[in-house]
Amino acid sequence: MNFVEELKWRGMLAQIMPGTEELLEKEMVTAYLGTDPTADSLHIGHLCGIMMLRHLQRCGHKPIILVGGATGMIGDPSGKSQERNLLDDATLYHNQECIKKQVAKFLDFDTDAPNKAELVNNYDWMKNFTFLDFARVVGKHITVNYMMAKESVQQRLNGTARDGLSFTEFTYQLLQGYDFLYLYQHKGCKLQLGGNDQWGNMTTGTELIRRTLGNEVETYALTCPLITKADGKKFGKTESGNIWLDPQRTSPYKFYQFWLNVSDDDAEKYIKIFTSINKEEIDALVAQHHEAPHLRILQKRLAQEVTIMVHSEAEYQAAVEASGILFGNGTSEALKKLDEPTLLAVFEGVPQFEINREVLTEGVKAVDLFVENAPVFASKGEMRKLVQGGGISLNKEKLSAFDQLITSDNLLDEKYLLVQRGKKNYYLIIAK
Repeated sequence: MNFVEELKWRGMLAQIMPGTEELLEKEMVTAYLGTDPTADSLHIGHLCGIMMLRHLQRCGHKPIILVGGATGMIGDPSGKSQERNLLDDATLYHNQECIKKQVAKFLDFDTDAPNKAELVNNYDWMKNFTFLDFARVVGKHITVNYMMAKESVQQRLNGTARDGLSFTEFTYQLLQGYDFLYLYQHKGCKLQLGGNDQWGNMTTGTELIRRTLGNEVETYALTCPLITKADGKKFGKTESGNIWLDPQRTSPYKFYQFWLNVSDDDAEKYIKIFTSINKEEIDALVAQHHEAPHLRILQKRLAQEVTIMVHSEAEYQAAVEASGILFGNGTSEALKKLDEPTLLAVFEGVPQFEINREVLTEGVKAVDLFVENAPVFASKGEMRKLVQGGGISLNKEKLSAFDQLITSDNLLDEKYLLVQRGKKNYYLIIAK
């Protein structure tokens, strides 16, 4: 496989320095991509870069993921309008370990292959690097004029940012450049990968290496485009915030639903970027989708691939079952298998009522519970008619009688009752 060609047809190549493709064809190349450990989880905005590393390794090259423990303490001005908060050592280490665990699902860290992945933290080589050392080893090679010309610096200086640009952030490109120099000298790393907003910092790295070690030393940079939605809005953000890879932050069900609900245009783009499916199969899926868009073939396959890759086959199956409960013919057994976070995610936004748990201790008639304690129905007469017509279900089972006794044994997760009226109207009763 040819790495550059792979990125091109997938729509994952933005800028590439001359000579990069020739280098990749000539030898096994070590390449790195940096990520800041500003949280203890990556989100789907990071996935394009991680997939670049995945494709790199599949093409026979060696990926390094650099966790920016040092640079994360400073903050990169690229594409940002405000300076980041600084992190302490313990938080940085915790975040790094969480990130490695997530990335290990995409990359091979554990085999004896010569191109097995590595994770490094630039804090390890920056923590004892004094300011005087930095000024002598790095600062003397790059002029202020060169640094000022970078677009990310210009944006902050020309008033698009409210707070201007601190000296700390101004030095960021030198720190990132030194990372590249260090990895070249200690790991034989010749290529840096990143998002297109990093191009200025990345070229500073290649320039620093050239000026430090001589013109004969050649290093390269390659970027992927910043992913957007078909409407031009930022990819990966929802009304409730980021879509995280950590199941504690974004449940596998919500994660699955995000991909399932992307537009047709986005699905056609994303299935190339966020999966490892080959070109022939993707072309066939796109053709099938165009023939019957209502079947949402692309969205279903995209959601399947990414959910399994990030979570697991079991979590994917559970998400499909959970979706069936709300949108299809889910069973009572499937409903009872849902854990509490998934249950709440599935029925987010449906009307909710709270009742006193003690009401269920002795048992209460359904008609009293659903009209008086939790006013799901306007009157007992209305409820009686609906029950007689088979139009009411409790926990996905038809209510057999309007005065059926309901006790705490009926609770889901010892806390919830799910009332369904007709096919689409749900109500969640919470016992407290």
